[in-house]
Amino acid sequence: MNWRKSTYSGGGDGDTCVEIAEAGPRIAVRDSKAPARATLSFPAPAFTALIDHLKEHPWSEARLPG
Repeated sequence: MNWRKSTYSGGGDGDTCVEIAEAGPRIAVRDSKAPARATLSFPAPAFTALIDHLKEHPWSEARLPG
């Protein structure tokens, strides 16, 4: 698989994010700090919907209740 890392992976060694790869009709996701460990995969339309939702409704600690 051809893994891609976010351009937002910032600081240090740049290993503090997830990586994604196209795997046929699915999108595979793995932890960039532990690439040999388990990989999750999602149907491409579901992954796209998740990313679109996150872009529209960004999450941050400032928005947590309490």
